[in-house]
Amino acid sequence: MASHRLEGPGGLARVPSGRGTKWVVVLFWLVVAALAFGPSGKLTGAQQNDAVTWLPATAESTAVIKAVQSFRPSDQVPAVLVYERPGGLTPADLQAVTTQLSQFARVKSVGKPVGPIPSQDRQALEVVVPITVGSDGWQRLPDITAQLHRVADSGPPGLSMYITGPGGYASASADAFSGIEGKLLYSALAVVVVILLLTYRSPVLWLLPVVSALISLTVAQAAVYLLATKADITVNAQSQGILTVLVFGAGTDYALLLVARYREELRRHTDRHEAMTLALRRSGPAILASGSTVIAGMLALRLASMNSTSGLGPVAAVGIVVALAVMLTLLPALLVVFGRWVFWPLRPAFRSADRAATGVWARVGKRIALRPRTTWVVTSLVLAVASLGILQLDATGLQNEDAYYGKPEAVAGEEVLARHFPAGAGEPLAVIARPDQLDAVTQVLSRVPGIAGVGKPVSAGGTGYVEATLADPADSQAAKDTVDRARDAVHAVPGADAKVGGQTAVVVDTLRASSRDNYVVIPAILLVVLLILGLLLRAVVAPVVLVATVVLSFAAAMGVSALVFRYVLGFAGTDPAFPLYVFVFLVALGIDYNIFLMTRAHEETRRVGMRQGALIALAVTGGVITSAGLVLAGTFSVLATLPVVVFAEIGFAVAFGVLLDTIVVRSVLVTALNLDVGRFMWWPSALSRRRDAVAQIPAQTAPVSPSRSRLRRALGSPGTRAHRAR
Repeated sequence: MASHRLEGPGGLARVPSGRGTKWVVVLFWLVVAALAFGPSGKLTGAQQNDAVTWLPATAESTAVIKAVQSFRPSDQVPAVLVYERPGGLTPADLQAVTTQLSQFARVKSVGKPVGPIPSQDRQALEVVVPITVGSDGWQRLPDITAQLHRVADSGPPGLSMYITGPGGYASASADAFSGIEGKLLYSALAVVVVILLLTYRSPVLWLLPVVSALISLTVAQAAVYLLATKADITVNAQSQGILTVLVFGAGTDYALLLVARYREELRRHTDRHEAMTLALRRSGPAILASGSTVIAGMLALRLASMNSTSGLGPVAAVGIVVALAVMLTLLPALLVVFGRWVFWPLRPAFRSADRAATGVWARVGKRIALRPRTTWVVTSLVLAVASLGILQLDATGLQNEDAYYGKPEAVAGEEVLARHFPAGAGEPLAVIARPDQLDAVTQVLSRVPGIAGVGKPVSAGGTGYVEATLADPADSQAAKDTVDRARDAVHAVPGADAKVGGQTAVVVDTLRASSRDNYVVIPAILLVVLLILGLLLRAVVAPVVLVATVVLSFAAAMGVSALVFRYVLGFAGTDPAFPLYVFVFLVALGIDYNIFLMTRAHEETRRVGMRQGALIALAVTGGVITSAGLVLAGTFSVLATLPVVVFAEIGFAVAFGVLLDTIVVRSVLVTALNLDVGRFMWWPSALSRRRDAVAQIPAQTAPVSPSRSRLRRALGSPGTRAHRAR
């Protein structure tokens, strides 16, 4: 038995690692997972993917969407059907389309069609078909549009039909997100399993983190479902997909850190229960602080005006809370239950050698120590140059034709519609006003440049409504400018209380809300992360330096990503919320690795001084942090499996940023700064007043293990002999 005496009371660390309590912990989580299985499967049905749940609550376009419900049901979406015969329509075409319209009425959920409306060149027809999606939401749209196609395919040869407009694009989105939970889950699972196999080189050990991650996801989905149904938290396809990736990625990261520290302690203690108690006590604060930064960063999203962004905050925060709870209780209990053999064939035997002493990161640290100032200055300059690529980032939104891989039918239909009708015919502006001023609003609207025509005004429920056809494509900049002119014009009508909405107005409001959110949420996240680091490290300089390195890492990742998007992948731009999402994930998650490194540096500095403490921290955490970065990068990269450009962009930027942070920023930049700034990194704590020599080890602290002594000698510790003399 090792002579190491536990430092103080075991506390909570003894619960999952206790000889009897470990079984209680395992049983508890099995019961919780069983109870959560049913609600977790219902989460997809609780999604809210209608426009109102994505838009800013106070936006003008949101008010129009709500008011238009007086004229059509809130669960109804119009689909625009466009028929085309390039050589000119024939009488047989007109007769066939008329017959089809009567047959559409027999398709479930399809209302009475409006049309057909012939184009001026007599080569196309436009039909508006209202579709009621019902309680199942947009997931039913692909099936409904497929039924419409089966009817239309019976027409004369050469007459083509496309479904576009709001219903067509909603159907394309539903098809793109179809099965998103399964795709992301299996892709993330495959990535995690492969990386864990490479990291642990054990055919068994990887199962425990994966099982823990699956239980975390199940419980998190159940908790989010209850929040969505009982607490009115908005969940959509985007937030549920990110929940899957986040729980798997972050949860596995926490597992890697815990297992690595447990392996260290197993080399120092014969009793695995004692080893796990110490592993939890020494790695637990870092894991909790890391999780807290992510939770705080996600909750800061509640400050966003965009409903989709604001709704993601509590969903992601719940996922991290559950992942933390599982990885700090269930995983330790499972590891202790299975014992040392689970590490086979590389079992960490008592007093076995610690490979960190001669590992890659120990060698990297020794090279950095030769010229730390030159290292951090050059690294910072390279990252700063990379960040200049941000100037190539176009975050003003994607046009419909650029939002998907390939060309969905809705895009092709919009192109046909634009060839034969006014460019904005498929997605008109929707204008509401007081009924007694509706005629005045209509007259003013008809004189706005960029408006090709104004429809017939109608009134219902104390609200007047009129549609205006745009002269330019609905997703063009010219159409966005027309929205502003139309709003200025109708707002000037006295007593009209007029508002302009429609799909183009939605895009305008989204751009402005996203810009506002960037200026509000990003500083809030930085402040929260800074405070958490200050409390954890009990210093001022170190948190400021760490936050600065993460921000520099974020800027470099964004710069490189912007260049890749434009010149390699050929993307036309990105979503206006893209910078905020990437910032949240890279800063909240990227700071984790600095926390892992610096908490270990703080621990070692108390024993051996600043210089050796920094090098030992890099040597012993380098491998596990790199593995954690690979896991997180891999899980986020699976977002690219969805045929949606913005998801691929988020996945690439976060994955690249995480790798940049773990391999370059954390290992090179932060370590070099540690060595150069020295003890002043810990100002104003007591460590900042200690000279760089071996610190006095308290009498109640255990003697250094043989493996740690070898590590110090390998790194050239100047105080090794003095320590042995004591």
